[in-house]
Amino acid sequence: MAKLVSLADGVAELVRDGDTVALEGFTHLIPFAAGHEIIRQRRRDLTLVRMTPDVIYDQLIGAGCARRLVFSWGGNPGVGSLHRFRDAVQNSWPVPLELEEHSHAGMANRYVAGASGLPFAVLRGYTGTDLPRHTTNIRPIECPFTGETLTAVPALRPDVTVVHAQRADRAGNVQMWGITGVQKEAVLAAQRSLITVEEIVDELEPVPGQVVLPGWAVTAVARVPGGSHPSYTQGYSVRDNEFYRAWDAISRDRDTFTDWIARHVHEAEVPA
Repeated sequence: MAKLVSLADGVAELVRDGDTVALEGFTHLIPFAAGHEIIRQRRRDLTLVRMTPDVIYDQLIGAGCARRLVFSWGGNPGVGSLHRFRDAVQNSWPVPLELEEHSHAGMANRYVAGASGLPFAVLRGYTGTDLPRHTTNIRPIECPFTGETLTAVPALRPDVTVVHAQRADRAGNVQMWGITGVQKEAVLAAQRSLITVEEIVDELEPVPGQVVLPGWAVTAVARVPGGSHPSYTQGYSVRDNEFYRAWDAISRDRDTFTDWIARHVHEAEVPA
């Protein structure tokens, strides 16, 4: 059964220097509060994994938490580039950042393989792209039944996956709904998992389109109201579009970014 913890205790126990860490969420339910706690605890040398790294990964990279990024797209949605990400790649600031780039389909299938206990995934993706020339673990494979050339990619098995959800019960069963991306697969593929939720309830009431992660598949749950801001949690909050627009200017300058992290992350009130 998953245990109920504070956010600070959950990150302290489950996220370790050098880990492969996935903070998943697709536009919706992005675990910003957990990412900020990782920054506060000054984790280092992380391999960050995400299908669509956006602003929280820009913050983690700019804060010096990451040495490697495994991803399939990166940007500030609807606004433009991730300037801390770009600075790390182009200028090694604050530390060099290694890249491993895949397609969305490749990343999703890698999570499914990890969740299924399989060593790799097979798909028709990557054909006609130059990604295999730049990413060494994208390999051609011949179908033993048809002779067709397909593509194999290794399973993704993060040391820890962090996601945000609407609610959990006291046994650690987690319920989410709305746009859910690959959170389920990312949790099931991981060695450990930390789920932040808007509320803890006595009983999970069914919701159309819900995904339920059973307590036996979750390591720890932390109650963090507003834990997805500036993204949103359906039924609890709306997306803060103004923040995403403001982030473009904040992140362009190293000193402005560093000051923002100091004031809004390191000096911020930590969720209990």
